[in-house]
Amino acid sequence: MTPKTKSGLRVNKPNEGRLRAVIEKVKPEIDGGRFPAKRVVGERMTVEADIFTDGHDALAAALLYRRKSDSHWSETPMESLDNDRWRATFEVTEIGAYLYTLQAWVDRFESWRQGLAKKLQAGQDVAIDLLIGAGLVEETANRAPPTDKKRLGNFISILRSKQPDAGETALLPELAALMAKYSDRRWAVTYDKELRVNVDREKARFSTWYEMFPRSCASEPGVHGTLRDCEQRLPYVAGMGFDVLYLPPIHPIGRSFRKGKNNELGAGPDDVGSPWAIGAKEGGHKAIHPQLGTLEDFKRLVTKAKESGIEIALDIAFQCAPDHPYAREHPEWFRKRPDGSIQYAENPPKKYQDIYPLDFETDHWKELWDELKSIIVFWCEQGVRIFRVDNPHTKAFPFWEWVIAEVKKDYPEALFLAEAFTRPKVMYRLAKLGFSQSYTYFAWRNTKWELTQYFTELTQTEIADFFRASLWPNTPDILTEYLQFGGRPAFMTRLVLAATLGANYGIYGPAFELCENVPRDPGSEEYLNSEKYELKHWDLERKDSLKEFIALVNRIRRENRALQSDRSLRFHPVDNPEIICFSKQTEDLKNVIVVVVNLDPHHTQSGWVELAMEELGLLPQQPFQMHDLLTNARYLWHGARNYVQLNPDTVPAQIFRVRHRLRHEQDFDYFL
Repeated sequence: MTPKTKSGLRVNKPNEGRLRAVIEKVKPEIDGGRFPAKRVVGERMTVEADIFTDGHDALAAALLYRRKSDSHWSETPMESLDNDRWRATFEVTEIGAYLYTLQAWVDRFESWRQGLAKKLQAGQDVAIDLLIGAGLVEETANRAPPTDKKRLGNFISILRSKQPDAGETALLPELAALMAKYSDRRWAVTYDKELRVNVDREKARFSTWYEMFPRSCASEPGVHGTLRDCEQRLPYVAGMGFDVLYLPPIHPIGRSFRKGKNNELGAGPDDVGSPWAIGAKEGGHKAIHPQLGTLEDFKRLVTKAKESGIEIALDIAFQCAPDHPYAREHPEWFRKRPDGSIQYAENPPKKYQDIYPLDFETDHWKELWDELKSIIVFWCEQGVRIFRVDNPHTKAFPFWEWVIAEVKKDYPEALFLAEAFTRPKVMYRLAKLGFSQSYTYFAWRNTKWELTQYFTELTQTEIADFFRASLWPNTPDILTEYLQFGGRPAFMTRLVLAATLGANYGIYGPAFELCENVPRDPGSEEYLNSEKYELKHWDLERKDSLKEFIALVNRIRRENRALQSDRSLRFHPVDNPEIICFSKQTEDLKNVIVVVVNLDPHHTQSGWVELAMEELGLLPQQPFQMHDLLTNARYLWHGARNYVQLNPDTVPAQIFRVRHRLRHEQDFDYFL
């Protein structure tokens, strides 16, 4: 008769009652294993778990991992930490999906070995214990190949020899290593899930984006730019140190309900319209605006950009102008109003008559999904591997999970940036579904408290395992109040914060480097005379341009590996709320960066910084050099507390390379 618990539920006898190890609270395990963690090629994947058993026996545990396409598991032993927590790491070396799981078992030999050590230390007779140990070694020898079997046989002879030093021989590391190599796993417990980690190329972790409208690249005012004009702008972009050039939609723009300058409802005959109103008689998402050029011009641009060390990123905006061929050929892909007309986009009280949203609840959703996938594949075939996706949170979640996985089957190096300024849980869900990078709330986090809390959440919690932040101080849609009223120092401050808090960051230019800060209306974040609705002619040679400062910051990013990832980000106290201090470092501590920023664009601020010396590899009793990479000034700091003063009218920040003696170095003249 099956016994019952107090709750009345029956408890069945297990098939094997000798499985004594318990594996719990595995990390990372995203939503119980529903979604994969994220890493890039060359990174180490650290896995932790609570592993324990009944009684006092010793445990052993292993981390098992393999590429999803492989059949053979590799493994690495896990290290026991405090309080039954265990850890191990493995390196991901190729793009694609990896699987990992855990295995744990009671280690009979190690249990015996620990008991023997205690008895020897207490001076007790261990003759019987040595015979027990010899039996365990003999069992293991029967599983070992000839060479190691012979080595184990030598130990068996000693353990049974009654020699005075047999106990000390039993504790030799060589024997422990051999026994671990051929451990008895008859009753090993394997974790009940095979977890996943998706591995991207390095640019998913570290990239520097520049957004630019090709139609505004003409050399003369009032002239519609072309892709060839955009090509001429490549040295300018590369000179500032950007490696991704993101282009807003380059497709034909609808004429029906076209928006005029400053988003006016009525457009004049010369108004160019919004690039996000995609589709006209010339074509849709697979066509190029005729005034920009041809498909051959685009492919030439992709090639020329690569020669300059730049990748072209394209905007994917799954929406249509009323003139889009889809509206005529596939009206079933759109939502209808009672009068039979297609429903245009709305965000009450705002109306967007120039855009038709696609209906992801249509009965023809399968055909719609296939067509949208074909758009991404088409541009992959033209050489594009990076896509910035417009408003993905307004499309169905299952679609993104499917289409990203489908595209990556043939183009595993493809990257997707989610432009979703929406609720946190929605942003995080999109990242879990497969987006490589994600926009953040950085633009609106201005105070020290806001920045500290937000970036601690992004980098020091489980969110860091699936969400890669991309920091943008401005976009064509976002001109924050801080930039509107902070002047040139505000732009410098936000640039340094974006470029050092985040390994992935971008700016919308030339608006940013030329410090465009005039809003359309008081309290609005829209630009006056927004480039979204008209051609712009930018004076790139203006003396007040930040292009040289941007180039310097981007060079610092390229030359310091600590700034090329986010997991090491740590904040340090400053006794002034207007100054923020944080650090990043490589695992070997050979590259340590400390950033100090004045958040007040109007006044000089000063204060005492308190560094976490041990975390930064610093010796409390030894001075260390702080090399400011922005000004090339060098300072000798002593101890944890040191004074800083920052004038926003010169440079509102300091990016220090810490040049210090490693803790194990005896040569006091050796600095990193």
